Amino acid sequence: MSDTAFSSQPLPATLLDTLQQLGYEQMTPIQAQAIPRAIKGEDLIAQAKTGSGKTAAFGIGLLLRLKPAMFRVQALVLCPTRELSTQVATELRRLARFQQNLKIVTLCGGQPIGPQIGSLEHGAHVVVGTPGRIEDHLRKGTLRLDAVKTLVLDEADRMLDMGFIDAIESIVEQIPGQRQTLLFSATYPEQIRELSARFQQDPVEISVESVHSNSQIQQLRYPAENKEKSPLLMKLLGHHRPASCVVFCNTKQQCKDVSEYLTQHGFSAAPLHGDMDQKDRDQALIQFSNGSCATLIATDVAARGLDISDLAAVINYDLPHSAETYVHRIGRTGRAGKEGLALSLYGEREGHKVKAIEDYFKQHLPVGELHQLEQSYAPLTPEMVTLCISGGRKDKMRPGDILGALTGEAGIDGGDVGKINILDRVAFVAIRHKSAKNALGRLINGKIKGRKFKVRPL
Repeated sequence: MSDTAFSSQPLPATLLDTLQQLGYEQMTPIQAQAIPRAIKGEDLIAQAKTGSGKTAAFGIGLLLRLKPAMFRVQALVLCPTRELSTQVATELRRLARFQQNLKIVTLCGGQPIGPQIGSLEHGAHVVVGTPGRIEDHLRKGTLRLDAVKTLVLDEADRMLDMGFIDAIESIVEQIPGQRQTLLFSATYPEQIRELSARFQQDPVEISVESVHSNSQIQQLRYPAENKEKSPLLMKLLGHHRPASCVVFCNTKQQCKDVSEYLTQHGFSAAPLHGDMDQKDRDQALIQFSNGSCATLIATDVAARGLDISDLAAVINYDLPHSAETYVHRIGRTGRAGKEGLALSLYGEREGHKVKAIEDYFKQHLPVGELHQLEQSYAPLTPEMVTLCISGGRKDKMRPGDILGALTGEAGIDGGDVGKINILDRVAFVAIRHKSAKNALGRLINGKIKGRKFKVRPL
């Protein structure tokens, strides 16, 4: 038996069965180091890049410590963003299938607080959320943390970057001192050590290589002044043709401008920044994750928690202000052993940023050859189209209902149906281009769960 197999750990048979069903076979390096110590109840300070399997690394020990019969919050996971909170909660629910009657609640800003209060009134075992909204609930008295046995700070460096330190301190004050604290961070600045010293008891330090190997991610830089950047970006996308790509900009306005430029030239692109309302953010993320939008133009803050397991490329339209942020950005490609591509555009005045990145990696960042790029190309067409259905969770809509309506009466091949996302009042389904027109017509003229719903392509 491999020592990286989950079965090598002292886990209940029901949990091992669940892990097998979910496709968890071998532990990733961070899981192999963290899980045995987390199970023993030790405090951990763990350095691991995005996509390394962090959620299971802290989630397995967290779930095993819960007492399902006690309907009080026994574990709290703090995340920097709504997107990451949702992603962590979804994964914890999948892992928790081995244990009946476990309730995991997500508490994030940007969403109505009323339904969250209702969820908490019915009792919860685990709360996952952002520091600001957790603080709101503590102030209102709608959340109590006096029974918390496990505290997780996920992407702690990002929470510090975003100014959450005061909120985190006020939250931790309301959690018993006798607890397990697990701190996960992609980078290890001095503030993280200070945070650990204040919140943890004799933590075990775990570090998984956070510098990405060049064999895994091909990194290239291209000199370009501001007016040259958008045409060059289009040329890079047309040449490399990534099925999914995040283009990072340093400002919200730049995101809007670059997205409009690409769209006007026939490219599939959507912006993602802090000025967008929740509905538009949800739509952009859903279309990107389901393959119906190939390119996302994002700021660092908006892209936190974005979990695309198979991102083909990252392009830095603007170089970030720190080497650590560069590491975060490019860590979204080349995951799970796949090859990734990281391209950076930079002006003459940004030489110091290039040097900082090269010093961090202790290697030269190669310059891409412009003459090797294709001079003529067709814009990349996404593989999928998203259909929007005017019914959601509040209408008792489930993914199986939509799938059944498409593959049953409509006769669409199940292989042509992609991701299905169901929100409170609306649902989205991705369909392959060749079947999209047929699917739209059938859904408009047919019924889902015996009811008529409005359907439109996004």
